[in-house]
Amino acid sequence: MKKHVSLLLMALMSVSLVLGGCGKGGSGTPGTESQAKIQTEVQTEAETGDQTIVQSGDKTAPDQASESPSGESSSPAPESGVGGELNTGSGENKLTCQAAIRVGSLKGPTSMGLVSLMDKASKGETSNVYEFTMAGKADELVGKIANGDLDIALLPANVASILYGKTKGNVAVVDINTLGVLYVVTADSSISSMADLKGKTVYMTGKGTTPEFAMNYLLAENGVEPSEVDFQFKSEATEVVSFLAQDSAAIGVLPQPFATAACIQNEALKPVLDLTEEWNKLNEATGSMMVTGVTLVRRDFLNENEDAVKTFLKEHKASAAFTEEHPDEAAELIAAQGIVEKAPVAKKALPSCNIVCITGQEMKDALTGYLTVLESQDAQSIGQGLPGDDFYYFP
Repeated sequence: MKKHVSLLLMALMSVSLVLGGCGKGGSGTPGTESQAKIQTEVQTEAETGDQTIVQSGDKTAPDQASESPSGESSSPAPESGVGGELNTGSGENKLTCQAAIRVGSLKGPTSMGLVSLMDKASKGETSNVYEFTMAGKADELVGKIANGDLDIALLPANVASILYGKTKGNVAVVDINTLGVLYVVTADSSISSMADLKGKTVYMTGKGTTPEFAMNYLLAENGVEPSEVDFQFKSEATEVVSFLAQDSAAIGVLPQPFATAACIQNEALKPVLDLTEEWNKLNEATGSMMVTGVTLVRRDFLNENEDAVKTFLKEHKASAAFTEEHPDEAAELIAAQGIVEKAPVAKKALPSCNIVCITGQEMKDALTGYLTVLESQDAQSIGQGLPGDDFYYFP
Protein backbone atom coordinates (compact mmCIF):
# COMPACT_ATOMS: atom_id res chain seq x y z
CA MET A 1 0.00 0.00 0.00
CA LYS A 2 2.81 2.43 0.89
CA LYS A 3 4.47 1.86 -2.48
CA HIS A 4 1.16 2.42 -4.29
CA VAL A 5 0.56 5.65 -2.40
CA SER A 6 4.11 6.79 -3.09
CA LEU A 7 3.72 6.30 -6.82
CA LEU A 8 0.37 8.06 -6.76
CA LEU A 9 1.81 11.03 -4.90
CA MET A 10 4.63 11.31 -7.38
CA ALA A 11 2.14 11.39 -10.22
CA LEU A 12 0.05 13.94 -8.40
CA MET A 13 2.98 16.29 -8.01
CA SER A 14 3.52 16.31 -11.76
CA VAL A 15 -0.22 16.70 -12.45
CA SER A 16 -0.42 19.68 -10.11
CA LEU A 17 2.19 21.72 -11.98
CA VAL A 18 -0.35 23.20 -13.97
CA LEU A 19 -1.77 23.80 -10.65
CA GLY A 20 2.27 30.01 -27.47
CA GLY A 21 2.18 34.20 -35.28
CA CYS A 22 3.63 33.16 -37.96
CA GLY A 23 7.28 32.87 -36.97
CA LYS A 24 9.07 35.13 -34.53
CA GLY A 25 8.26 38.19 -36.48
CA GLY A 26 4.66 38.28 -35.22
CA SER A 27 3.32 40.99 -32.98
CA GLY A 28 3.07 38.77 -29.91
CA THR A 29 5.11 41.24 -27.85
CA PRO A 30 3.83 44.73 -28.57
CA GLY A 31 5.78 47.93 -28.11
CA THR A 32 9.13 47.76 -26.38
CA GLU A 33 8.31 45.03 -23.84
CA SER A 34 10.59 42.03 -24.30
CA GLN A 35 9.68 38.38 -23.89
CA ALA A 36 11.82 38.15 -20.75
CA LYS A 37 10.16 41.16 -19.15
CA ILE A 38 6.64 39.89 -19.84
CA GLN A 39 7.54 36.42 -18.59
CA THR A 40 9.02 37.82 -15.37
CA GLU A 41 6.13 40.19 -14.74
CA VAL A 42 3.48 37.56 -15.37
CA GLN A 43 5.27 35.06 -13.16
CA THR A 44 5.59 37.63 -10.37
CA GLU A 45 1.95 38.66 -10.49
CA ALA A 46 0.52 35.17 -10.93
CA GLU A 47 2.77 33.38 -8.43
CA THR A 48 1.50 30.16 -10.02
CA GLY A 49 -1.66 30.95 -8.13
CA ASP A 50 -4.27 28.81 -9.85
CA GLN A 51 -5.55 25.93 -7.79
CA THR A 52 -4.08 23.26 -10.00
CA ILE A 53 -0.60 24.75 -9.97
CA VAL A 54 0.40 23.45 -6.58
CA GLN A 55 3.90 24.41 -5.56
CA SER A 56 6.12 21.33 -5.55
CA GLY A 57 9.61 22.79 -5.54
CA ASP A 58 12.34 20.23 -4.97
CA LYS A 59 10.76 18.50 -2.00
CA THR A 60 9.48 14.98 -2.34
CA ALA A 61 6.33 13.34 -1.11
CA PRO A 62 6.41 11.00 1.90
CA ASP A 63 7.66 7.51 0.97
CA GLN A 64 8.20 8.82 -2.54
CA ALA A 65 9.54 6.52 -5.21
CA SER A 66 12.90 7.54 -6.61
CA GLU A 67 11.74 7.83 -10.21
CA SER A 68 9.22 10.53 -11.13
CA PRO A 69 6.14 9.14 -12.91
CA SER A 70 6.09 12.13 -15.23
CA GLY A 71 9.75 12.22 -16.16
CA GLU A 72 11.48 15.59 -16.34
CA SER A 73 8.68 18.09 -15.83
CA SER A 74 10.57 20.94 -17.45
CA SER A 75 11.51 19.05 -20.61
CA PRO A 76 9.32 19.44 -23.68
CA ALA A 77 7.37 16.36 -24.66
CA PRO A 78 7.98 14.79 -28.04
CA GLU A 79 6.44 16.86 -30.77
CA SER A 80 3.40 15.33 -32.45
CA GLY A 81 1.76 15.71 -35.80
CA VAL A 82 4.73 17.16 -37.72
CA GLY A 83 6.48 15.12 -40.40
CA GLY A 84 9.80 15.68 -42.06
CA GLU A 85 8.31 17.83 -44.81
CA LEU A 86 6.54 21.12 -44.31
CA ASN A 87 2.80 20.75 -44.57
CA THR A 88 0.76 23.91 -44.29
CA GLY A 89 -2.58 22.20 -44.61
CA SER A 90 -5.01 22.70 -47.44
CA GLY A 91 -8.19 24.54 -48.28
CA GLU A 92 -9.72 26.60 -45.50
CA ASN A 93 -7.22 25.26 -42.96
CA LYS A 94 -4.11 26.29 -44.90
CA LEU A 95 -1.88 28.38 -42.64
CA THR A 96 -0.56 31.71 -43.84
CA CYS A 97 3.18 31.30 -43.27
CA GLN A 98 4.20 28.24 -41.25
CA ALA A 99 4.14 24.47 -41.22
CA ALA A 100 1.93 23.71 -38.20
CA ILE A 101 -0.11 25.18 -35.38
CA ARG A 102 2.20 25.30 -32.37
CA VAL A 103 0.34 24.30 -29.19
CA GLY A 104 1.80 24.50 -25.66
CA SER A 105 0.32 22.87 -22.58
CA LEU A 106 1.27 21.96 -19.02
CA LYS A 107 2.01 18.45 -17.83
CA GLY A 108 -1.24 17.74 -16.03
CA PRO A 109 -4.98 17.98 -16.70
CA THR A 110 -4.66 20.42 -19.62
CA SER A 111 -2.43 18.00 -21.50
CA MET A 112 -4.58 15.04 -20.46
CA GLY A 113 -7.44 16.60 -22.37
CA LEU A 114 -5.23 16.88 -25.46
CA VAL A 115 -3.86 13.33 -25.65
CA SER A 116 -6.39 12.03 -28.15
CA LEU A 117 -5.70 15.02 -30.42
CA MET A 118 -1.95 14.48 -30.02
CA ASP A 119 -2.32 10.83 -30.94
CA LYS A 120 -4.44 11.52 -34.02
CA ALA A 121 -2.14 14.32 -35.15
CA SER A 122 0.86 12.00 -34.97
CA LYS A 123 -0.98 9.62 -37.30
CA GLY A 124 -2.02 12.34 -39.73
CA GLU A 125 -5.69 11.93 -38.81
CA THR A 126 -6.45 15.59 -38.02
CA SER A 127 -7.65 18.38 -40.29
CA ASN A 128 -4.93 20.71 -38.99
CA VAL A 129 -1.23 19.96 -38.69
CA TYR A 130 0.04 20.42 -35.11
CA GLU A 131 3.28 20.74 -33.18
CA PHE A 132 2.80 20.05 -29.46
CA THR A 133 5.05 21.11 -26.59
CA MET A 134 4.53 20.31 -22.90
CA ALA A 135 6.11 22.28 -20.06
CA GLY A 136 6.37 21.83 -16.30
CA LYS A 137 5.65 25.45 -15.38
CA ALA A 138 3.30 28.10 -16.73
CA ASP A 139 6.02 30.72 -17.14
CA GLU A 140 7.76 28.51 -19.71
CA LEU A 141 4.72 28.88 -21.95
CA VAL A 142 4.07 32.54 -21.13
CA GLY A 143 7.33 33.67 -22.69
CA LYS A 144 6.81 31.54 -25.80
CA ILE A 145 3.31 32.77 -26.60
CA ALA A 146 4.25 36.38 -25.81
CA ASN A 147 7.24 36.13 -28.17
CA GLY A 148 5.32 34.41 -30.98
CA ASP A 149 6.96 31.00 -30.54
CA LEU A 150 3.58 29.42 -29.74
CA ASP A 151 0.25 30.05 -31.41
CA ILE A 152 -1.97 28.43 -28.78
CA ALA A 153 -1.29 27.85 -25.07
CA LEU A 154 -3.26 26.20 -22.28
CA LEU A 155 -2.66 28.25 -19.12
CA PRO A 156 -4.15 29.06 -15.69
CA ALA A 157 -7.09 31.46 -15.92
CA ASN A 158 -5.55 34.30 -13.95
CA VAL A 159 -2.25 34.00 -15.87
CA ALA A 160 -4.22 34.39 -19.10
CA SER A 161 -5.78 37.59 -17.78
CA ILE A 162 -2.39 38.99 -16.79
CA LEU A 163 -0.93 38.07 -20.19
CA TYR A 164 -3.80 39.88 -21.93
CA GLY A 165 -2.72 43.10 -20.21
CA LYS A 166 1.00 42.58 -20.75
CA THR A 167 0.58 41.90 -24.48
CA LYS A 168 -1.83 44.81 -24.87
CA GLY A 169 -4.66 42.52 -25.88
CA ASN A 170 -2.77 40.23 -28.25
CA VAL A 171 -4.23 37.05 -26.74
CA ALA A 172 -7.79 35.74 -26.73
CA VAL A 173 -9.44 32.91 -24.80
CA VAL A 174 -11.06 30.30 -27.04
CA ASP A 175 -12.17 27.77 -24.40
CA ILE A 176 -12.07 26.70 -20.77
CA ASN A 177 -10.22 23.40 -20.52
CA THR A 178 -10.36 22.57 -16.79
CA LEU A 179 -12.60 23.56 -13.88
CA GLY A 180 -11.84 23.72 -10.16
CA VAL A 181 -10.43 20.75 -8.27
CA LEU A 182 -10.27 21.92 -4.64
CA TYR A 183 -11.81 19.80 -1.87
CA VAL A 184 -12.19 20.06 1.90
CA VAL A 185 -10.92 16.77 3.32
CA THR A 186 -11.41 15.58 6.91
CA ALA A 187 -12.77 12.81 9.13
CA ASP A 188 -14.66 15.38 11.21
CA SER A 189 -18.32 14.44 10.71
CA SER A 190 -19.46 17.88 11.88
CA ILE A 191 -18.23 19.51 8.66
CA SER A 192 -20.90 19.50 5.97
CA SER A 193 -21.01 23.14 4.87
CA MET A 194 -18.73 26.15 4.52
CA ALA A 195 -20.36 27.66 7.61
CA ASP A 196 -19.19 24.66 9.65
CA LEU A 197 -15.58 25.81 9.19
CA LYS A 198 -16.11 28.78 11.52
CA GLY A 199 -13.73 28.53 14.46
CA LYS A 200 -11.84 25.60 12.93
CA THR A 201 -8.19 25.22 11.97
CA VAL A 202 -7.74 24.53 8.26
CA TYR A 203 -4.53 23.39 6.56
CA MET A 204 -3.95 24.33 2.92
CA THR A 205 -1.51 25.76 0.40
CA GLY A 206 -1.70 28.88 -1.72
CA LYS A 207 -1.39 31.83 0.66
CA GLY A 208 -1.87 35.03 -1.29
CA THR A 209 -2.95 33.14 -4.41
CA THR A 210 -6.17 31.86 -5.95
CA PRO A 211 -6.84 28.98 -3.50
CA GLU A 212 -6.90 31.45 -0.60
CA PHE A 213 -8.99 33.94 -2.57
CA ALA A 214 -11.53 31.24 -3.45
CA MET A 215 -11.79 30.11 0.17
CA ASN A 216 -12.22 33.67 1.42
CA TYR A 217 -14.99 34.29 -1.12
CA LEU A 218 -16.86 31.08 -0.31
CA LEU A 219 -16.62 31.65 3.44
CA ALA A 220 -17.81 35.25 3.23
CA GLU A 221 -20.74 34.29 1.00
CA ASN A 222 -21.73 31.70 3.62
CA GLY A 223 -21.65 34.17 6.51
CA VAL A 224 -18.17 33.42 7.83
CA GLU A 225 -15.42 36.02 7.97
CA PRO A 226 -12.08 34.57 6.83
CA SER A 227 -10.58 35.83 10.10
CA GLU A 228 -12.91 33.44 11.93
CA VAL A 229 -11.02 30.48 10.42
CA ASP A 230 -7.50 29.64 11.56
CA PHE A 231 -5.72 29.04 8.26
CA GLN A 232 -2.41 27.22 8.53
CA PHE A 233 -0.68 27.58 5.18
CA LYS A 234 1.89 25.05 4.01
CA SER A 235 4.30 25.45 1.13
CA GLU A 236 3.25 22.25 -0.62
CA ALA A 237 0.16 20.07 -0.91
CA THR A 238 2.24 17.04 0.08
CA GLU A 239 2.79 18.63 3.49
CA VAL A 240 -0.96 18.89 4.00
CA VAL A 241 -1.39 15.28 2.86
CA SER A 242 1.23 14.12 5.37
CA PHE A 243 -0.39 16.09 8.19
CA LEU A 244 -3.84 14.66 7.46
CA ALA A 245 -2.40 11.16 7.26
CA GLN A 246 -1.29 11.51 10.88
CA ASP A 247 -4.35 13.31 12.24
CA SER A 248 -7.70 12.50 10.63
CA ALA A 249 -9.45 15.01 12.90
CA ALA A 250 -7.60 17.81 11.10
CA ILE A 251 -9.20 19.68 8.21
CA GLY A 252 -7.39 20.22 4.92
CA VAL A 253 -8.12 21.94 1.63
CA LEU A 254 -6.47 20.03 -1.20
CA PRO A 255 -6.61 19.95 -4.98
CA GLN A 256 -7.33 16.72 -6.74
CA PRO A 257 -5.69 14.37 -7.04
CA PHE A 258 -3.92 15.16 -3.73
CA ALA A 259 -7.28 14.88 -1.97
CA THR A 260 -7.54 11.30 -3.21
CA ALA A 261 -4.00 10.55 -2.05
CA ALA A 262 -4.79 11.79 1.46
CA CYS A 263 -7.83 9.53 1.64
CA ILE A 264 -5.75 6.54 0.51
CA GLN A 265 -3.17 7.18 3.22
CA ASN A 266 -5.80 7.55 5.95
CA GLU A 267 -9.03 5.69 5.26
CA ALA A 268 -10.87 7.70 7.91
CA LEU A 269 -10.60 10.78 5.70
CA LYS A 270 -13.08 11.73 3.02
CA PRO A 271 -13.82 14.77 0.85
CA VAL A 272 -16.67 16.54 2.63
CA LEU A 273 -16.94 19.66 0.47
CA ASP A 274 -16.32 20.14 -3.24
CA LEU A 275 -15.44 23.83 -3.60
CA THR A 276 -16.49 23.82 -7.25
CA GLU A 277 -19.98 22.71 -6.23
CA GLU A 278 -20.04 25.30 -3.44
CA TRP A 279 -19.10 27.97 -5.99
CA ASN A 280 -21.80 26.82 -8.38
CA LYS A 281 -24.47 27.02 -5.67
CA LEU A 282 -23.71 30.72 -5.28
CA ASN A 283 -23.61 31.50 -8.98
CA GLU A 284 -26.47 29.63 -10.63
CA ALA A 285 -27.96 32.88 -11.92
CA THR A 286 -24.70 34.36 -13.26
CA GLY A 287 -23.02 31.33 -14.80
CA SER A 288 -19.75 32.05 -12.97
CA MET A 289 -17.61 28.95 -12.42
CA MET A 290 -14.43 28.12 -10.56
CA VAL A 291 -12.11 28.01 -13.57
CA THR A 292 -8.68 26.42 -13.51
CA GLY A 293 -7.30 26.40 -17.06
CA VAL A 294 -8.12 28.19 -20.30
CA THR A 295 -6.91 27.92 -23.88
CA LEU A 296 -5.35 31.06 -25.37
CA VAL A 297 -4.60 31.94 -28.97
CA ARG A 298 -2.43 34.81 -30.16
CA ARG A 299 -4.76 37.42 -31.62
CA ASP A 300 -2.52 38.10 -34.62
CA PHE A 301 -2.42 34.38 -35.42
CA LEU A 302 -6.20 34.15 -35.00
CA ASN A 303 -6.81 37.06 -37.35
CA GLU A 304 -4.78 35.38 -40.10
CA ASN A 305 -5.85 31.77 -39.49
CA GLU A 306 -9.38 31.86 -38.09
CA ASP A 307 -10.62 28.78 -39.96
CA ALA A 308 -7.73 26.73 -38.63
CA VAL A 309 -8.46 27.96 -35.08
CA LYS A 310 -12.12 26.98 -35.46
CA THR A 311 -11.00 23.53 -36.54
CA PHE A 312 -8.68 23.30 -33.53
CA LEU A 313 -11.63 24.05 -31.25
CA LYS A 314 -13.64 21.21 -32.77
CA GLU A 315 -10.72 18.82 -32.46
CA HIS A 316 -9.93 19.94 -28.90
CA LYS A 317 -13.55 19.43 -27.86
CA ALA A 318 -13.55 15.93 -29.33
CA SER A 319 -10.26 15.14 -27.57
CA ALA A 320 -11.53 16.32 -24.18
CA ALA A 321 -14.69 14.25 -24.64
CA PHE A 322 -12.58 11.19 -25.50
CA THR A 323 -10.60 11.58 -22.28
CA GLU A 324 -13.81 11.58 -20.25
CA GLU A 325 -15.66 8.88 -22.16
CA HIS A 326 -12.78 6.42 -22.68
CA PRO A 327 -10.67 6.53 -19.49
CA ASP A 328 -8.85 3.27 -20.16
CA GLU A 329 -7.65 4.29 -23.61
CA ALA A 330 -7.00 7.86 -22.46
CA ALA A 331 -4.90 6.64 -19.54
CA GLU A 332 -2.71 4.63 -21.92
CA LEU A 333 -2.21 7.70 -24.11
CA ILE A 334 -1.43 9.85 -21.06
CA ALA A 335 1.27 7.39 -20.03
CA ALA A 336 2.59 7.21 -23.58
CA GLN A 337 2.97 10.99 -23.67
CA GLY A 338 4.90 10.92 -20.38
CA ILE A 339 2.36 13.05 -18.49
CA VAL A 340 2.02 10.30 -15.87
CA GLU A 341 4.28 7.28 -16.03
CA LYS A 342 1.76 4.56 -15.21
CA ALA A 343 -1.60 4.21 -16.97
CA PRO A 344 -3.40 2.87 -13.83
CA VAL A 345 -2.36 5.98 -11.91
CA ALA A 346 -3.56 8.20 -14.75
CA LYS A 347 -6.91 6.39 -14.84
CA LYS A 348 -7.37 6.87 -11.10
CA ALA A 349 -6.69 10.60 -11.40
CA LEU A 350 -8.87 11.31 -14.46
CA PRO A 351 -12.35 11.47 -12.88
CA SER A 352 -11.20 14.20 -10.51
CA CYS A 353 -9.42 16.42 -13.03
CA ASN A 354 -12.55 18.24 -14.32
CA ILE A 355 -11.40 18.20 -17.94
CA VAL A 356 -13.85 20.17 -20.11
CA CYS A 357 -14.03 22.22 -23.30
CA ILE A 358 -16.41 25.13 -22.69
CA THR A 359 -16.77 27.77 -25.39
CA GLY A 360 -18.90 30.77 -26.39
CA GLN A 361 -21.11 32.72 -24.00
CA GLU A 362 -20.95 30.01 -21.35
CA MET A 363 -17.16 30.37 -21.37
CA LYS A 364 -17.36 34.16 -21.05
CA ASP A 365 -19.90 34.07 -18.22
CA ALA A 366 -17.92 31.47 -16.30
CA LEU A 367 -14.55 33.18 -16.70
CA THR A 368 -15.74 36.77 -16.20
CA GLY A 369 -17.42 35.78 -12.95
CA TYR A 370 -14.34 33.95 -11.73
CA LEU A 371 -11.96 36.80 -12.57
CA THR A 372 -14.31 39.31 -10.94
CA VAL A 373 -14.10 37.39 -7.66
CA LEU A 374 -10.30 37.24 -7.88
CA GLU A 375 -10.14 40.98 -8.57
CA SER A 376 -12.28 41.70 -5.49
CA GLN A 377 -9.84 39.67 -3.37
CA ASP A 378 -6.59 40.98 -4.89
CA ALA A 379 -6.63 43.15 -8.01
CA GLN A 380 -3.06 42.21 -8.93
CA SER A 381 -4.01 38.54 -9.19
CA ILE A 382 -5.58 39.18 -12.62
CA GLY A 383 -3.16 41.87 -13.83
CA GLN A 384 -4.37 45.23 -15.10
CA GLY A 385 -8.06 44.83 -14.33
CA LEU A 386 -10.76 42.75 -15.99
CA PRO A 387 -10.00 42.02 -19.66
CA GLY A 388 -12.13 43.63 -22.35
CA ASP A 389 -14.66 41.87 -24.54
CA ASP A 390 -11.95 41.15 -27.10
CA PHE A 391 -10.41 38.75 -24.57
CA TYR A 392 -13.18 36.28 -25.42
CA TYR A 393 -13.35 34.65 -28.84
CA PHE A 394 -16.67 33.32 -30.06
CA PRO A 395 -16.35 31.00 -33.09
